[in-house]
Parts: sequence; C-alpha cells; structure tokens
Amino acid sequence: MITLSSDFGSPYPAAMKGVICGRSDARIEDVAHDFPRQDVRASAFWLTQTLPYFPPAVHCVVVDPGVGTDRDALVVRAGGHALVGPDNGVLLPVARELAAAAGDEGGVEAFTWAYDDTASTTFHGRDVFAPAAAAVHDSGVERVEERPETAPSGDCVDLRFPEPSVDDDGATGEILVVDGFGNAITNVPGDVLAERFGETVAVGGDDVPVRRAYAAVDSGQRLVTVGSHGNVELAVNRGRGDEAFGVAAGDGVTLSL
Repeated sequence: MITLSSDFGSPYPAAMKGVICGRSDARIEDVAHDFPRQDVRASAFWLTQTLPYFPPAVHCVVVDPGVGTDRDALVVRAGGHALVGPDNGVLLPVARELAAAAGDEGGVEAFTWAYDDTASTTFHGRDVFAPAAAAVHDSGVERVEERPETAPSGDCVDLRFPEPSVDDDGATGEILVVDGFGNAITNVPGDVLAERFGETVAVGGDDVPVRRAYAAVDSGQRLVTVGSHGNVELAVNRGRGDEAFGVAAGDGVTLSL
C-alpha cells in the first residue's frame, strides 16, 4: 500500500491520490491530513505514533514549509518500509522507530530523489512526492537505490525530540504536542509516575492527581496521566488540558514528586 500524511486538509490530497492512481495500482490509505500546519516536529511525533502499526508500505509524507526552495526530496528506507517526503527532518524519527521495530536499529538508509522542473513550486505533494511514492511502490522498496532518480544522501536533515531531565525529585521537560482533545503530551517518560498512581504530583506548584484514566477524576478536573504513547500527559476529564494548565507545544513543564 501507499499511505498519505500531510497538513493539507482538503482538497489537495485528492490530487495526490489522482496522480498515484494514474501511475500505480497500489492500495492508498490516508493516515492524516490535519497535522498542525507547517509544524514539522509535531508531524514527526504523530508519525511515530501511527506508521509503526502498518505492515511494510510506502509512506508519502508532505509537511513542507520549504516547498519550492532548494531543500531536497528524500526516500528513506527503514524496516521494510519506504518514506517519501521533504528533507526537513519529518521522516527521520519514524524511520528510526520502523528500523527498531524490525530489529535493525542502524538500518535507516536515506536517498535523495531527483526531479525536473515541476508544474507548481507550491504543490510538490502532487508534482514530486506522489509520483515518487508511486515509482518506489512499483519498483519495490528493496530496489530504491537502483532507480535513476536516487542517490545516497549522507547529510539529510535530522530531527531529535528534546530529552527531559529526570531525577529522584521529579522531571523537567517540554510539551511536545497538544492533541485534538487538548491533552498536553510531554517528553517525560511515563515510568516517572510508576509509583505515583492514586497520589498527586506538583505541576507548576499545584498538586494534581495522578490517575490511569481520564474518568478517574470528576468531569472538568485536572489530572496527570500516561498516554498511549508512553509519555506523561497533562489532561482534564472532558476538558482541555492545555487550557487548564496554561501550556502550549514548546512550553517547559516541571513535575515535582
């Protein structure tokens, strides 16, 4: 299959699908087209939470604030998958996850993808990445390096999520993303709270209950929990954690045990 991910909303992904259908018989699956607009880091995070659940596929990812500039187009191979998208860091975090899931943590290979002048300098999703995804699918992921458009890339843009500071007194980290429910997802690993469920933790000087489920507190009440991604979340039962805690993506957060 070929999966599509972008920050395009609608109707732009339909044009990408049309291009792929005209060049390939691949099954097409949408991952998401509502990633935060032009937010490479948030998009990279959500890809790590979704693509590892797919069987080997070609994943076309277009979150591309640098569209039309001299940034490279990439094909990245990892764990039996291929990722197609711009060279701005969005592909590398999930590539490492896919390689690790396949038991090959060093198995991330990046190739630049050469393309001619395009019909538009503002829609490389349609003109560059959709055709590349179709071509990679039809020639086979294992034969990427044999295509005339590819060349090894030894200097592609990497992206690493910030590391938290953790000690016996708590943790200091950062809000990585806020999801559609308003849950503020931190980079603090959930095992910091391993012995704290049913108790409280201080967030910004206020004691907040630590619970395993949102509904373990009253509606509208704040809580700290561990999300499905394994990181600490600041949340509200049936409300928005970002608003209740006064935080946004990129803000610092301190948990005092």
